[in-house]
Amino acid sequence: MKKRKVLAAALAFGIGIQGLASCTAEEQTGIVRAQVGVACYNQSDIFISELLDCFEEKLNQLEKGSFEATVTVRDGAGSQRIQNDQVKELVDAGCNVLCVNLVDRADPSEIIDIARENDIPIIFFNREPVAEDMMQWDKLYYVGADAKQSGVMQGELAADAIETEPQIDRNKDGKIQYVVLEGEPGHQDAIIRTENAVDTLRGKGVELEKLSYGIANWNQAQAENRMLQMIGQHQNQIELVLANNDAMALGAIDAYKKLNRTESALPVFFGIDGTKEGLEAIKEKKMAGTVYNDKEGQAEAMAKLTEALVSGSGLSDIEFENEKYIYLPYSKVTFENVEDYIEKE
Repeated sequence: MKKRKVLAAALAFGIGIQGLASCTAEEQTGIVRAQVGVACYNQSDIFISELLDCFEEKLNQLEKGSFEATVTVRDGAGSQRIQNDQVKELVDAGCNVLCVNLVDRADPSEIIDIARENDIPIIFFNREPVAEDMMQWDKLYYVGADAKQSGVMQGELAADAIETEPQIDRNKDGKIQYVVLEGEPGHQDAIIRTENAVDTLRGKGVELEKLSYGIANWNQAQAENRMLQMIGQHQNQIELVLANNDAMALGAIDAYKKLNRTESALPVFFGIDGTKEGLEAIKEKKMAGTVYNDKEGQAEAMAKLTEALVSGSGLSDIEFENEKYIYLPYSKVTFENVEDYIEKE
């Protein structure tokens, strides 16, 4: 098996940046070459970084005598304008399939236009474009998960913990005082995760009192700062922290660690994603649970779809929803089963 060349930003992958011109490979009779241009919204996002690592591994596993893949990764650094320019560069360099993790899920039109003009299919991943945009062209696909399911499962995890551990209600008032750490303001997944987690808790008979919420942009350091502010305002009243992802849950844990709070004064923390650090926090009983976002399954789906699109065969063997979507299910992780997920890493 020929080893796949991986071109990526040095900051994210610790290797030198090679010229974009290397996206273009010499034609070799009988060999299908996938020249994959990956545009991600922000490589500092831990889950995205882990997902891309898995994607590279899955492509490598597909490589045989007749299939080779080269991957070039570009970091949009949270700017849609920058990402649009990067996609143009990837196309100009000869990439024949694009994998795009949008900065702004509501603004993909320029990227779609670039790809359509050059007849290059796009696999959107993790950040789902609105349905109307996905209908702009027949070579647009999406691989990800159902945000609603993650919120429901987080609510179920929290409700189960509250039922089995009555000490979570520290002030014994029959209500759970909670705070929320949310991703980007107005981001669909953040809104859906929060609403469904809270609605599920209430649906299971848990009486809630919302103390506050903080926007932390999926970021651990920002979450620590927001949590410190909320602790300053509410002190020991906080009994439950619902975070839209593991990074923010870990940031909340960091805030309490910084303040040297005793274990009896800590709330319970729940995240979403199942990152390596998140799973370790559950193993160490710092975090009560998370909802596992199947990055291995998503990466495998992206890799197989990439091969099918470039080779022109095998697309009919892939199971789509509405001919464009591949959704991988979430699963719940607690201390009891966390080792099973750590073994996947």
